[in-house]
Amino acid sequence: MIAPVRRLLDLLYPPKCILCRRLLGRDEADLCGPCRLALPVFDEQLHPGPYCSGAVAALRYEGAVRESLLRYKFGGLSQYAAGYAPLLAAACARLPLAEIDAVTWVPVSRRRRWSRGYDQAQLLARAVARQLDKPLRATLRKARHNRPQSAQETAEARRANVLGAYRALPGVAGGRYLLVDDIVTTGATLSEAARTLLTAGAAAVYGAALAAREQRAAGELTENR
Repeated sequence: MIAPVRRLLDLLYPPKCILCRRLLGRDEADLCGPCRLALPVFDEQLHPGPYCSGAVAALRYEGAVRESLLRYKFGGLSQYAAGYAPLLAAACARLPLAEIDAVTWVPVSRRRRWSRGYDQAQLLARAVARQLDKPLRATLRKARHNRPQSAQETAEARRANVLGAYRALPGVAGGRYLLVDDIVTTGATLSEAARTLLTAGAAAVYGAALAAREQRAAGELTENR
């Protein structure tokens, strides 16, 4: 963006921290100093089921992180993806990145994409692919518009709710993919998407989520996929 235009936009719409929404200082980008120092890092291994060769999350899904992601998904703040990407890319360093051919994402349905104006996981995957210098590739489509996972009361119901929800696109076979999603708690959606890719012939799937809750069982409580 041309520098004068950027300066004008900053005057009209001062940049704010993507977590706490405090006005950013001149030397701050995306995150304010206090939030950057107090990031709730998700430093354990993510276990979204048997279909991912490995998986990581950047942050714990709590407090300001949760509120930020809800604004991102439902509040039209698609620009947050650029600020989230370095955090997720840093977490992905725990994965064997040299073995990964392309970055992909867990897609939302056409109905949700139309209502929100964008696919939040796709935007995040695109930004992460740039950070990791990896190609971005669409590998899945949402085959049916299932009910929100947050409406499911048990792990079994969540797994059933996403079973068969995805279809692999042509040309997936043989590839090794980094599968990106925004929020994971116990993993049913990410697991089902990975299973779909492996069934279509993918050589390996690694999972990456921006935020995750502490895991308790195999199933997922993602907020309104």
